[in-house]
Amino acid sequence: MTKGRRKARALPWTRWGLVPRPHFILLSRLAMGAQMLLAGCMVGPDYRRPSAIISPNFKELKGWKQATPRDDAPKGDCWSVFVDATLDRLERLALTANQTVAAQAASYDQARALVDEARAALFPVLGANAGASRSEASHSPAVSAVTVQATATWEIDIWGQIRRQVESSEANAQNSAALLANARLSAGASLATAYMELTVSDALQRLLDDTVTNDAKALRITQNQYDAGFAARSDVILAQTQLDTAQSAAVAVGIARGQYEHAIAVLAGMPPAELTIPAVAQPPRMPDIPVSVPSALLERRPDIAAAERTMASNNALIGVAVAAYYPAINLSAAFGFAAGGFGGLFSAANDVWSLGGTASDEIFAFGARSAAVAAARAQYRSSVATYRQTVLTALQQVEDNLVGLRLLAQQAAIQDAAVRDAARAAQISLNEYRAGTQPYTTVVTAQNTLLAAQQTALTIEQSRLTDAVALITALGGGWAPTPRGGYH
Repeated sequence: MTKGRRKARALPWTRWGLVPRPHFILLSRLAMGAQMLLAGCMVGPDYRRPSAIISPNFKELKGWKQATPRDDAPKGDCWSVFVDATLDRLERLALTANQTVAAQAASYDQARALVDEARAALFPVLGANAGASRSEASHSPAVSAVTVQATATWEIDIWGQIRRQVESSEANAQNSAALLANARLSAGASLATAYMELTVSDALQRLLDDTVTNDAKALRITQNQYDAGFAARSDVILAQTQLDTAQSAAVAVGIARGQYEHAIAVLAGMPPAELTIPAVAQPPRMPDIPVSVPSALLERRPDIAAAERTMASNNALIGVAVAAYYPAINLSAAFGFAAGGFGGLFSAANDVWSLGGTASDEIFAFGARSAAVAAARAQYRSSVATYRQTVLTALQQVEDNLVGLRLLAQQAAIQDAAVRDAARAAQISLNEYRAGTQPYTTVVTAQNTLLAAQQTALTIEQSRLTDAVALITALGGGWAPTPRGGYH
């Protein structure tokens, strides 16, 4: 270790090490200058987002343009299009209390901390140490030694390896933010789907309860007809069977309804025992689907943004792998005091310092570095394919839900007409039975036909509602009208 003395009188705070020594100032300036000069010297490819496989418009809706991930765009309260206060309240609970969302939020915090950790490698590491010892040997006086020292080490990022790692970590943090948005959207979609199914179950329960009431009336009519000698005993048994079957179906609906309520409770972050949803008077109304929706809605899909950020991260890792070909350059410095005791330890006569630099590289790695670069490039190509497939899947989901909603609306109109016709047929058959012109089997057949038509209508309504939820999810958060008449 090199040792030097001040020739000029040391100022008090300088003697106590409170102001950097000149060699430290010189080292800092040289290192900072080197970093500035080499700031643009980064090996590896700069990131350019690859193109996605996408058509200029949708088959079901025209006027869509090529998508660019913008998952940070405001989505608004996307579930409010159903105009249901209970659903809105449950969705707010899911955003704040859902445990899957909470886990992803913690992962996002971790990713941001890793960015700070990677960025810290751009700066010097400062340290301090102190020690004291006393030794004695035969025929020699005791020797004491006291040292106090500050150290600094710095890896100069000439080849951009650290900066590429920071770039990768930042992209990973953005990926984690997109995954958090996706977790929120998925939790909201799952809750909305379960809520739609619960409300349809309530509608089915009311239908079956009404059926039980009507079948009980039909049984009384049949019993009266039998007592008067105008009906056979078999008609009474058939009417009783009809009533028992309706009662059994009504009980079965309660099982599914309870399971939907339990699922909603868990999605809202609470035990099933703590949530009771009163019977809903009717399912939420179908939202108006825009005739033409701009592709900016698809651009907000968080899974597309997550896949795109993964590409950026993997691209930066290529640079990290390429930088391993080049030597690592480290600077080090130390300054402190050393003396035979504590008395006068911090005097200028006892200061010690050192400056140094090292360059290290692997001469023969037997293909390890080239293999690492090849692996990084392959990982990047894989993420490009994943990104493109994510976009294709998103387009398919939007198309599927659009065609489903279009055709289900047509089917619902036809089914409503079928329900009306079946209701007229059931009433006419019952009147004819009372008049003695039709057997009771005709009444049973007509009533079963009506019940089946009504159940099919509810199934179609459920499919329309769940498809609307799926379309909102596929669009990355739905749509909202703008003052100019468009949608965002």
